[in-house]
Amino acid sequence: MDQLDVANWDDGALTDHLDELSATLCAIDAQVTRVAESVRARGFRIAEPRAA
Repeated sequence: MDQLDVANWDDGALTDHLDELSATLCAIDAQVTRVAESVRARGFRIAEPRAA
């Protein structure tokens, strides 16, 4: 994913790949959540950025 840049994709291209992108983003979110939970379970605090 870190090599994927969709900034210049037109809406048609995004629509064509939306299912694949959604599945990938959900998988990444699940992995990050598991890592965060493991870190918290060891007693560490994770600082989350505040919305601008």
